[in-house]
Formats: sequence, C-alpha cells, structure tokens
Amino acid sequence: MLLAGILIVAIAYLLGSIPMGYLLVRVFRNEDIRSVGSGNIGATNVLRSGGKGLGAATFLLDVLKGAAPVLMAAWIAPQFATAVPPRDVEALAAVVAVLGHMFPVWLGFRGGKGVATGFGVFLVAAPWAALAAIGVFIVVLLMTRYVSLASILGAGSFPLFAWFLVRGDKPEFFIAAQIIVASLIIVKHHQNIRRLATGTENRFGGSSHERKPA
Repeated sequence: MLLAGILIVAIAYLLGSIPMGYLLVRVFRNEDIRSVGSGNIGATNVLRSGGKGLGAATFLLDVLKGAAPVLMAAWIAPQFATAVPPRDVEALAAVVAVLGHMFPVWLGFRGGKGVATGFGVFLVAAPWAALAAIGVFIVVLLMTRYVSLASILGAGSFPLFAWFLVRGDKPEFFIAAQIIVASLIIVKHHQNIRRLATGTENRFGGSSHERKPA
C-alpha cells in the first residue's frame, strides 16, 4: 500500500503541475502568460489576453489533467490498495493533483487557482456533484459576470452537492478531500475576494480599461 500511495501522489502531483496555459501561450504566441493581464496561468487569463482558442484549450487540458490522476487512482485502488476504501484513494489523487496545479515545481511553485483542475478531479470522483457545481458557476457568471465570484460559489457548493448526490460509501477522507479542495480554491481567490468587497473586481467581458491586475 505504501508504494502504491507514493506512486499515486507522485503521478497526481506531476500531472497536476503541468502548466497548460503557460505552455500553450509560450508555444503558440511565444509569450509568457505570467507577464500578461492578471499574470495567472489559468484559462481565464489566457482568454482575456486575447487567445479565445488557447483559453478553451487551457480549460479543457486543465480539466483532463485533473481527471487523469483520479482515473489512475480508481484503477490502482482495487489492485494494490485493497485495505483502503477506493474513494479515499481517489480523494488522495484529487487533492494532490489540485495542489500540483496551484504549486507547480516547474514554475517556482506559483501556479493557478485550481478551478478547472478541481472540476476535473471531481468530474471523475463525484460526477453529478461536479456538474451541479459547474451549474452554479454558470448561473452566477451569467448573473454577475464575475468569474471569481462564480468560481468561489461553485467551489463552495461542491461539498454540499457531493453529500447529497454521491451514492454508496462516503469515507471520512473522501468527504474531507472535497472540503480541502473547495477551501484551497477559495483561499487562492483571496485577492479577488478583497476586490469584490471593494467593488474593484473585473467583470468578464469588460473593456480593457476595466481590467486590473490580480
């Protein structure tokens, strides 16, 4: 079990830490996305920097790099970690993948906010809850045009949806992992929360003079 756990943690972190937005912008536009807009490597900043296609690709790849470690953990658990509830093994991969995105070794441990990667990990571990949470994200975004507020409320709603929508066993660590990931995403938005409180946060689709650094 120890070797299986080490393998899951290592692969989940390395996959999660691949800076998709940074790589796409570097390859296709020869720019450092960290020097553009908010400086974030996530899909929203890539999109706002003028790369609609790259923004969509960043979102999709960030979702996939979150989903892949959890799928791997789901395969490993019944074969090499039989003493541990499978959902706990998936939860471990989920938390580590999101931490990898937020603190990638390749970029000096300064990464993104984990929204797309968090969606990816729970799209596998708790699909109906993940879809419900992304529904909250979409509704809030359409109503307010604040990506940050939509991300915060979407992430915050996920553990509640998971509690009611996940069927079968819900081990303690599986529940804790949902709260940990949601809390990490919210904490990563601390600057956005301050700007929301002062009324200076960016609205999605606003003109360039409305945009302020993150």
